[in-house]
Amino acid sequence: MSKALIYDCDGVLADTERYGHLPAFNRMWRQLGVPWQWSVEEYGRKLKIGGGKERMSSLFADPEFLKAVAPPAGERERKDMVAAWHKSKSAIYQEIVRSGQIPPRSGVKRLAEEALGRGWILAVASTSAQESVEAVLRRAMGDATAARFSLVLAGDVVKAKKPAPDIYLLAAEKLGVAPAGCVVLEDSNNGVEAAASAGMKCVVTVSGYTREEDFSKAAIVLTCLGDPAGESCEVLENRSAARPGAYFTVQDLEKTLA
Repeated sequence: MSKALIYDCDGVLADTERYGHLPAFNRMWRQLGVPWQWSVEEYGRKLKIGGGKERMSSLFADPEFLKAVAPPAGERERKDMVAAWHKSKSAIYQEIVRSGQIPPRSGVKRLAEEALGRGWILAVASTSAQESVEAVLRRAMGDATAARFSLVLAGDVVKAKKPAPDIYLLAAEKLGVAPAGCVVLEDSNNGVEAAASAGMKCVVTVSGYTREEDFSKAAIVLTCLGDPAGESCEVLENRSAARPGAYFTVQDLEKTLA
């Protein structure tokens, strides 16, 4: 049976939410003269909503935002405003990624290369903008390894975003791999719910914003994947046959799938 390892992007390949997306949103609003900023805590709450456009659209129901900003009344005009915001924010975010300010998370490249060596198919499935995901992937994996990913799904490729399973089901379909042959790497409850609903096993590496979330549907929950010469992983929850030591290996990945 073919096997696929599907990475989420934000919080999995790199801790992008706090150190990339949040400052990009806030810098975008400052540059456009919009009197609005998200605090670290406020943005953490917004992460319960899948997708950057959707997070910004939720502001139209926020009384504090409506006190500070007078958005257009029409739905079409509001969508256009959000699209313009998102375009500017994505350019700023990609600049932050290219600058090297957001280091890759421990073990993501090592595990990808180990999995490729054992015949796994690699993919990324994320609700972030396509250009942003590709920039993070190249930064985390290097150009050579990134080029060996068979699929990068991102942005608005599906209507229903995580926790809906749509993006993972689409990934399985495009890869030609049954959901039972897929392992997803996630960092949030929304992602775990999406993977579980798609019939896929899920490995969680918690991030700063998600450590206290409910991961009861994950096969195994780790602090990180770990690297032999770097950060060690710690197992927080385990409902799999994997027994990782200081770092999570492709053998652990295969036991998780089994």
